[in-house]
Amino acid sequence: MCGFIGSFSKKQISLDLMNIANKNIICRGPDNKTQLDGNSKDLDMDLDLYFSFIFNRLSIIDLSESANQPMISKAYKTLIMFNGEIYNHKKLRADLEAEGAIFSTDHSDTEVLLIGLSIHGLKYIDNLIGQFSIFFLDQKIKKAYLVRDRIGQKPLFYFSNQSSFVFGSNLKSLVKLTGDKDVDESSIAEYLNLGVVTSPNTIFQNHYKVEPGEILEFDLQESFKKSKFKYWSIEKFYGNDKFEQNRFNQLLVDSVEMRNVSDVPVANFLSGGIDSTLIVKLQSEISAQTNTYTVGYEDKKYDESKWAQEVSKKYSTNHFLDSVSEKEIDVMVSQAIHVFDEPYADPSTVPSYSISKLISQNYKVAISGDGGDELAAGYLRTHEVLNSMKYNSNLVNGIFNLYPDFVGSGINIMKHSNNLSDANAAYFQDKKLLRLLGVDITSDFFDRFTTTEYSPYKNLMFTEYKFYLSEQMMLKVDRTSMANSLEVRSPLVDHRLIEYMFSTSEDVYFKKAPKALFKQYLQTDFDEKFLERKKMGFVFNVENYIKNNIDTIQDVVFGGIDIFSKNKSNIKKLSRVVSRTNALRYWKLFVLQSYLDSL
Repeated sequence: MCGFIGSFSKKQISLDLMNIANKNIICRGPDNKTQLDGNSKDLDMDLDLYFSFIFNRLSIIDLSESANQPMISKAYKTLIMFNGEIYNHKKLRADLEAEGAIFSTDHSDTEVLLIGLSIHGLKYIDNLIGQFSIFFLDQKIKKAYLVRDRIGQKPLFYFSNQSSFVFGSNLKSLVKLTGDKDVDESSIAEYLNLGVVTSPNTIFQNHYKVEPGEILEFDLQESFKKSKFKYWSIEKFYGNDKFEQNRFNQLLVDSVEMRNVSDVPVANFLSGGIDSTLIVKLQSEISAQTNTYTVGYEDKKYDESKWAQEVSKKYSTNHFLDSVSEKEIDVMVSQAIHVFDEPYADPSTVPSYSISKLISQNYKVAISGDGGDELAAGYLRTHEVLNSMKYNSNLVNGIFNLYPDFVGSGINIMKHSNNLSDANAAYFQDKKLLRLLGVDITSDFFDRFTTTEYSPYKNLMFTEYKFYLSEQMMLKVDRTSMANSLEVRSPLVDHRLIEYMFSTSEDVYFKKAPKALFKQYLQTDFDEKFLERKKMGFVFNVENYIKNNIDTIQDVVFGGIDIFSKNKSNIKKLSRVVSRTNALRYWKLFVLQSYLDSL
């Protein structure tokens, strides 16, 4: 994993400013920094443009200096900066060598990508198994490309107008270069509703994300004229083919094996949940020694460490456990919320940051169980939406509208709607909070993440992959790990597994018990008490944190943007109804204002 920033401009570029902007990215790649600056003629392009590229490397595959970036092919007149890992790079290299390609590095996946794109063009992306954000420059045709992986595991931002084109791995870095700090009001509204600003927008005007599965082309001869297209989307793979357990198992094992390819040692996240347990079991079958890490809490309400220790004992792992005290929570919160380049409201960022920090003391690479809930129907909400008693949507909407805004988001009302999209959307958005804050709710931020084209179950999975996994979970995993210079690999997010599950009938694996597919694989190793316990999730006691810090939090929120200061009385109402929902609402407001205060 790495991080990069780049700029093309018709005016001279401040190299000092480039290095200032790069400070936010160094944590993504502290092992090596390479900077390349000049006029476009230095890149064999007869254009009146200046450029500056900075690449920060976290060395994991081919540790030699020859594998550093930016990487240039003089033979093909191309250049690449690439953040991520291509897990099938050995096979791809062999295929390219069979075609006559000559490599200068020993086994760099970056060079495989550079030569593959140079020979085959953008269609070569379809061959990649991995996670990536890519800047690719074709000097022959004077065009630059930004490419993001299928699920959005790696970030990629950009800004462009007729005189400049800026791109990179960190949004705050781009804003430092452009100087354009105007906040987008519609993005704030979306954040307050969903807890995140979704692609392609960002919290700032004129700054954008490359969407998951998207390629952007910038014509350097035509004042950075932009065009874009999708090379991958989950809906292309919808089907009802027969689910074959053996085929699924083959893909799963292959996915885990691929993510063990590394020139540095590999560790494992182990929460004690079903997903991480499944991965650790597979790891123990292919590795001589499995290294596992767990963060526990003094607060037993949210502590799963005893289950993690049971897993470690079963598979004889080299286990590390760090227990977090109540006093340490405050420090963790302060650290965790400031690693994000955009506001993000999921409080599980705190334990995610904490365990990443712990692992990074000894490892550069860790394997996680992220994506398992989406793959095997693990979320309770999926089962609640499909199995709740259904009532006329007009009746449900009427009751929902009468429900007091300060009491809750109304999930327990809306999940009973016979409109599946409305029932599902209630788990992700909070229109009641928008109404409490007087925010316009005429825009439906969530509409593009819902569909009614498929079976009811696949409709819900569409939302899980398009919104929750791609826009939220992958963002959390990337930012909290890379802030600690740790690469996280997620076998259950392998696009081949996702495509297979979306293309097969759910009749075999989707049962009333969440994650039955994984539990079946683990049932010979664990008893029913372990397998059927209530899902906890990777969380901490945010209710206690808000309660213990309510005065400080209100001071931060009320001293901020107009929307908060004008609604003090309504926001204070939230503290009168003690619930996890209202604690999460306070957290959401606190994170947003803390972010805006940091600009």
